[in-house]
This record gives sequence, structure tokens and C-alpha cells, in this order.
Amino acid sequence: MDEVVTAVRVLLALVFVASAAGKLRGRGAYARFTAATARLVPHPVAATATRWIAAAVVGAEAAVVVLLVLPVTAAAGFALAAVLLAAFTAAIVRALARGDRAPCACFGDADTPLGPRQVVRNLSLATAALAGLGATLSGGSHLPGATGALFAVAAGCFAALLVVAADDIIELFRP
Repeated sequence: MDEVVTAVRVLLALVFVASAAGKLRGRGAYARFTAATARLVPHPVAATATRWIAAAVVGAEAAVVVLLVLPVTAAAGFALAAVLLAAFTAAIVRALARGDRAPCACFGDADTPLGPRQVVRNLSLATAALAGLGATLSGGSHLPGATGALFAVAAGCFAALLVVAADDIIELFRP
């Protein structure tokens, strides 16, 4: 169980690192994310509030990473990740219900329109976060042995790479 918790910690930490870093890559990336935030938050929200919400999202994503890296705060990291992913999912579902399929800038620059795959991605990650939280709270937060840790970190890295690159991978195989 310790290996699974470690793999999920690595997976979520890397996904949130990629998400925050993609948004902070430059002025243009952050401006696109702020514009996406303005579209995804409930209307009417003032432009100033949208900028604060965008900054809070990036700050919360960074906090998830820090919390998940430290074993003593992993439960808080899992909980914050689950809350953020639930909020992101709700925002995407609302946008899709309105017919808004503009890219979300989830990982910075993105050309892929919003769709069910982002909902599935976020729900899958939220499920992983809740599973990690449950395992951590039930005492499964010990560090695995060296071999188990190596396997867990590799599995978490591979899964994170698949999540972050999923839109690009899917586009490779579309007719």
C-alpha cells in the first residue's frame, strides 16, 4: 500500500507542477489562463476578482505540490488536490453545458477544446487523490523500501506524463 500512496503522491505532484508551471511560463500563458478563468467562473465576476481567482488557483496548485512532497502533510495535499479537481470539473461541466468549448489553458498553452476527456481526466485524478487521502489517513503514509520507492516514483512519473500529454497523444491517433 505504501508504494501505491507514493505513486499517487508523485502523480499528483507532477501534474500540479506541470499545471502551475504551464500557467506561469510567461505573460502570454498567464494571460490566456486568466482569460480562461474569466470564462469558467460564474458570471458576473469583476475583472479584478477574476485576476485574484486565477492567482489563487496557481497558488493552490503550488501548495498541493509542497504538501504532497512532505510525508507529514500528504493528507492535506491529497485533500486540497481533490477539492481543486472537483472545482475544475464543475467549471468545465458548466462551460460545456453553456456550449463553451474554448481551450481551458489547464497546462498553459492548449489548443484542445474543452470536452468530456477533461472531465474524465479530472474525475480520475480526483479519485486518485481521494484514494491517497483515505490510504494516508488509515496509516498508509509510510515511505516504502528502496525498491518499492523506485518503482512507485517511476510509475507516478509515467502516469503523470500520460495525463499531461494526453491531449497530444490522442491527437496523434485521431483520423
